[in-house]
Amino acid sequence: MPERTSKPVLVAAIAGAFGVKGEVRLKSFTADPAACLDYAPFVDASGREILHIMAARPVKGGFAVRAQEVASREEAEALKSTRLYALREKFAEPDEDDFYQTDLLGLRVCDGAGAPLGHIKAVLNFGAGDLLEIAGTPGTRESWSLPFTRHHVPVVDVSGGKVVVQDIEDYLPGQGRDGPDGEAATS
Repeated sequence: MPERTSKPVLVAAIAGAFGVKGEVRLKSFTADPAACLDYAPFVDASGREILHIMAARPVKGGFAVRAQEVASREEAEALKSTRLYALREKFAEPDEDDFYQTDLLGLRVCDGAGAPLGHIKAVLNFGAGDLLEIAGTPGTRESWSLPFTRHHVPVVDVSGGKVVVQDIEDYLPGQGRDGPDGEAATS
């Protein structure tokens, strides 16, 4: 079972003011957008409570929220881009082979022989599945992406602080499908 971290989990952000009475517009980052509201009161990255919801309603692109800490449109607008986190204790323990994205960030990336290949910088999804953005790979300044599949990432050891990857040649910068100059290889 992976060791749970105590760092808060990003669940939403304030997208700006909504209306003229001091409501804020929340943009949810949870799989079910309304689920972000279940994690209130929201905290900042250090775990300090920063937003207590008094009322919420769905609006286009998110939720309009009245909060104890916001009394005017100006105050709501000043909070734009504030990231809203939930305390980790509010989340269920993930099933085996399931991971919270926050648990993957910063893990060391190694090949099967244990050679270091960098660390996980981000978990991305553009609609075709999760990708791990890997940075700090020796010999390259660029970050690169690898499909987060059991084939490419056969070992995820959160408590050990690492993932093991394989068959990555086509994904490394300047390698694989593109030639060393970045031009497509011809057959």
